[in-house]
Amino acid sequence: NVLGFGIAVSNETVNITARFPYISECGTYDPQSCIFSQVCNICAVLILWVVVIRFQQVRDYGQNSKVNIASIVLGFISSLGISILGSFRQSVLFGIHVFGAFLAFFVGLAYFWLQVWLTYKVQPSKGRRWMGPLRAALCSICTILVITMAIGLLFDTGYRSMASISEWALVMCFFVLFGLFASEFRHIDHHQLTVQNQGLSKTQSINSGGIIMYSGTANRTVM
Repeated sequence: NVLGFGIAVSNETVNITARFPYISECGTYDPQSCIFSQVCNICAVLILWVVVIRFQQVRDYGQNSKVNIASIVLGFISSLGISILGSFRQSVLFGIHVFGAFLAFFVGLAYFWLQVWLTYKVQPSKGRRWMGPLRAALCSICTILVITMAIGLLFDTGYRSMASISEWALVMCFFVLFGLFASEFRHIDHHQLTVQNQGLSKTQSINSGGIIMYSGTANRTVM
């Protein structure tokens, strides 16, 4: 949250000359705490959306395996963690805030490692040569950053600035990893959702921006 960092530095709620702050420290006090919470909740919704699309895409490629199911579960948990750490400030409920950070970072990292495996299983061959190694390299960097951040947070090692910098770098790497999904999503032509109501014998299909309603022999398209 670069905006929150700028506000925190300007109103002197953080002192970067003494130690580089964690992201959560920049969003502890008002007014930047409001921005921090809003950004986290928006990101949680967007991540949830990306996770669902990726799950459906992998399943459409015929890889409806336990790994794909595990990935969507981990993605849901990670997005929930982002919402938790944004809603519960560390100055008020530190334990819940750290729990949300654990779900966001550790579970999120596990999600991306599963995506590395799925990349080699379902990724179209045109992008596999560079996508797999790049995603694996970024996940390896994130693993190192997570370990560095956890050591600095849990133990008084005297390298708190290094741990906080690792947290900022980790978030940036997560953004890049989510951005890499654009390479897979470019192969999606459209997404179709079918809802069936057995009691009314009605089927609704959302396809390419329109809703097609079927009931008996009659049908209607709602744009």
